[in-house]
Amino acid sequence: MTALDDPLEPVLGAKSATALESALGLSTVGDLLRHYPRRYAERGELTDIAGLEVDEHVTVLAKVQRVSKRRMRNRPGSILEVRITDGKHDLTCAFFNQAWRERELLPERRGLFAGKVTAFRGQLQLSHPEYQLLEGDVDQAVVEEFAAALLPVYPSAQGLPSWSIARCVRQVLDIWDEPSDPLPDELRQRFSLAGLPDALRWIHRPDGWPAVQAARQRLKWDEALAVQLTLAQRRKLSGARPARPNPRRAGGILDAFDQRLPFALTDGQRAVGEDIAAELAGEHPMNRLLQGEVGSGKTVVALRAMLQVVDAGRQAAMLAPTEVLAAQHARSLREMLGDLAQGGELGGSELATRVALLTGSMPAAQRKQALLDVASGAAGIVVGTHALIQDRVSFAELGLVVVDEQHRFGVEQRDALRTRAGEDVSPHVLVMTATPIPRTVAMTVYGDLEVSALREMPAGRSPISTSVVPVAEKPAWLDRAWQRIREEVAAGHQAYVVCPRIGDDDSDVDVADADTDDTAGSARRGKSAKGAKSGKKAAKSSESDGDRRPPLAVTEVAALLAEGPLAGLRIGVLHGRLPADDKDAVMRAFAAGEVDVLVATTVVEVGVNVPNATVMAIMDAERFGVSQLHQLRGRVGRGSAPGLCLLVSEAPAGTASRERLDAVASTLDGFELARLDLELRREGDILGEAQSGRKSGLKMLSLLRDEDVIAEARQTAQQVVESDPELTRHQGLAAMVAELVDEDRAEYLEKT
Repeated sequence: MTALDDPLEPVLGAKSATALESALGLSTVGDLLRHYPRRYAERGELTDIAGLEVDEHVTVLAKVQRVSKRRMRNRPGSILEVRITDGKHDLTCAFFNQAWRERELLPERRGLFAGKVTAFRGQLQLSHPEYQLLEGDVDQAVVEEFAAALLPVYPSAQGLPSWSIARCVRQVLDIWDEPSDPLPDELRQRFSLAGLPDALRWIHRPDGWPAVQAARQRLKWDEALAVQLTLAQRRKLSGARPARPNPRRAGGILDAFDQRLPFALTDGQRAVGEDIAAELAGEHPMNRLLQGEVGSGKTVVALRAMLQVVDAGRQAAMLAPTEVLAAQHARSLREMLGDLAQGGELGGSELATRVALLTGSMPAAQRKQALLDVASGAAGIVVGTHALIQDRVSFAELGLVVVDEQHRFGVEQRDALRTRAGEDVSPHVLVMTATPIPRTVAMTVYGDLEVSALREMPAGRSPISTSVVPVAEKPAWLDRAWQRIREEVAAGHQAYVVCPRIGDDDSDVDVADADTDDTAGSARRGKSAKGAKSGKKAAKSSESDGDRRPPLAVTEVAALLAEGPLAGLRIGVLHGRLPADDKDAVMRAFAAGEVDVLVATTVVEVGVNVPNATVMAIMDAERFGVSQLHQLRGRVGRGSAPGLCLLVSEAPAGTASRERLDAVASTLDGFELARLDLELRREGDILGEAQSGRKSGLKMLSLLRDEDVIAEARQTAQQVVESDPELTRHQGLAAMVAELVDEDRAEYLEKT
């Protein structure tokens, strides 16, 4: 008999076990049984071909429509083109020098076709797909394999099609030693859940949709409960480490700042500010997530919180994800504070403090002075990158940590700064993000953080219009995009051109947080970087090569623009590999109006504030995530003139990538886009992304659609942990947590 933690090789043989591990990372029986079907194909119903994604590995159930053979133009040999259909949409399967397949791929025959989706001449195709015919002269074993009413379709990989995975699962289930159920009987009965052995069998070999639904409900519940038990345990432990109170002081630097504000706070800023002020005054550590639209005024809210802490005699640290953003924040805070940031300087206010900037690449003298100001307490506000969390950085008394764009940091980086408040105490923590987070994500990923939202935009923000530039279909539109940039510059404004890659090395992609689906399954072959010059030159494409070109690069595009459509304009370059002084010099020049067009990577994604910039062209826009595109376009329209964002893309019409871009162009509502972003992600990517690439334990639970399950699991977990903090009386639950949420994930969930 076979247990969940047994290796696959003795069960399946070396060849199959090696294929599963190398292609999908599955090494044990439990790994394979937890590799759930992505969907189910019903016999007699064909797969919907519409919306297939370029570069995605797919399995489709389709019918052969027609077969044709032709000679290749550029090399010896022939191409067999097999047109398959779902009854509404068609897909071409291309076989090179394999004319013999014409004898079995006959019109009207149905089968499963698996392969990587590519695009050739604007049409989707599968090159050299594997297939399994389900009708006609096929082996009896195949007939039995696919005799069920529902055919499971698994996430697969090149060389390991879905039906091979199904065959391996069948072998395992035939000799599997069913485990005991980790859920207590009382919980199973209360929530009408199936037993675990039944759920694992039904998810792989259902006899109908009711079995699928029952299996999914149980497996979702397991995942939700495992995560919530972990969070409940961590919350109970963290309550023992208090914070030092920072009550608001009348007549201090915060009051002085409020009196000088040249604008009125929005109702949302005032309400959130009052919540934060009350929490800072208490001994329970504040852990609050502040989310708001790009430009909604989060920085002012954070600065007022930092000044309250300074008034209490303590320090506040602001952690920024990049040196460009850290420097921008430091400048912005100093400008907002004026003489209130000139502590100890001639002309400084008697209430003043200092704003220190600390980054990893600062000159030695500047860094030494910054370290002294931080250690002595002369700097009440410290802004920096990961350099802030190095051991040799010593705070006089750290009272508040503000984390800007939390998703851009590693878990260890965020957590290290929390330990700097002193022995047995925690600093208050305020996390800011311009990427709105649906409630279920906040409840699952962000643990016990209280959530505040700024939905109201400050007065004076200009509207932003967004358009998709489909260069594959309408190459002249790219010429018009460059013309629009010239028009904006002629009117005295400035522009951004954003690229996903720095240059020199094709692997040097600088997209910070695009989803797996966005970066790995979006663009098609088409225009080369030279397309930036004319908008009309397509890359040479081989009939047998479906791989896409590398992402467009800053260094290449900047040079081509300077020689071509933007010749004569002052063009600057900004990316993460530039020395810190060079980055700062470029940003200062752009802010001063000395650069007309800034060609950059996503280092400009957050925090960069140049009100005179009115237009942004995002190249290879389909390679960025929804939230990232929303963040990027927030860099324009920050002044009195309206903003324009151009999403330049080669994604074919009708693909999910193109639909994603159309959705971004259709609304400026970040909360609506956040929901769309979650719908488009593969299940489990939310935790997977945050775990720095570790394989996620969430495979069945949908953080968007399963709010009721998550809420029930959260309440249940809280009750269990209150009575049994170490789960010593719930060994089954402890084992389930260990299986689905390992220690690395547990640390992530607690530290987030």
